[in-house]
Amino acid sequence: MKRLTIILIVLVSLVVPTACHHKVDMSKLDPDDALQQLDIQIHRHPKDASLYYARAEILMSQSKANEAIADLNMAVSLDDSQTKYYMLLADAQFANGNVEQSYKALSRANELDPDNKDIYLKMGEITFYSRDYDRSLDHLNAVTKTDPDNRTALFMKSFIYKEKGDTANAVLLLRKVCDLYPDYAPAYEELGVLYATRLNPLAADYLNTAITLEPTNTNALYALAMYHQEREEMQAAEELYVKMLDIDDRNPNAWHNRGYIEMMYYDDYEHAVEYFTRALDADPSYIEALLNRALAFKLIGDKSRARADYEAALAIDPHCQPAIDGLKRI
Repeated sequence: MKRLTIILIVLVSLVVPTACHHKVDMSKLDPDDALQQLDIQIHRHPKDASLYYARAEILMSQSKANEAIADLNMAVSLDDSQTKYYMLLADAQFANGNVEQSYKALSRANELDPDNKDIYLKMGEITFYSRDYDRSLDHLNAVTKTDPDNRTALFMKSFIYKEKGDTANAVLLLRKVCDLYPDYAPAYEELGVLYATRLNPLAADYLNTAITLEPTNTNALYALAMYHQEREEMQAAEELYVKMLDIDDRNPNAWHNRGYIEMMYYDDYEHAVEYFTRALDADPSYIEALLNRALAFKLIGDKSRARADYEAALAIDPHCQPAIDGLKRI
């Protein structure tokens, strides 16, 4: 999912028009200086909507969505005919977690520019996150109707089919993306994940391609490692977890799964405790690592530490049944 989201890059305007039609060159200014210049221009020309929009662009680049929303609301109150104002307002509202307001801004942008496929893509993304899959597909189909090979639309549609349980159509779309865009690693990764759920050997082919295209993609490495682990190919899985840790030595999933392999396949409980501890150092709320470390402590014979880990798990989730059961067995 994390690759589904369309990256909304905010570009700072290099030249800002003013009400008196001269231009302020900001190409050599850092964002804070540019903001100061815009503050001055807005003070001089408070009815110039383009200045509020320009300031909102910079504020968005600084992750100041609330302030950007205030400026964009002012911009559209002064001039409600600019599609880009509403599109940036939608980005700001979405960044602020206001999904309904974001969709409302995009709907207005769509009224102004009904042929703009970027608007449909964003509307498709927002409705996807709202789990309104049918409406999301409608928006994305509006894109592929005029642009049948649009990579983003095809990729997003594959996710919708996957979420709806239609893996056959998801696979067809992802294969199409791979054929059209052979350097697009996310499509290979998602195909690999889908095939891995069936332990289909094609999973390794697609995931290895994703890793070749993006060698530091720890998500693809993890999916491939899990594929090998499920097939009980432990050496291959361990090698991939080590690669993940070479990229990020605080990756909790890699440490946890190394611990799991040591405990369940090699009966090396001491090493298992060490690896589960490293996972918890990286993510103290990793409840599976707590439960498995508790089990490893129990297998070592250290009941007090096992009890402490089960209690820690219950502190995170008071209804955690494995922790409740584990305490009963000590």
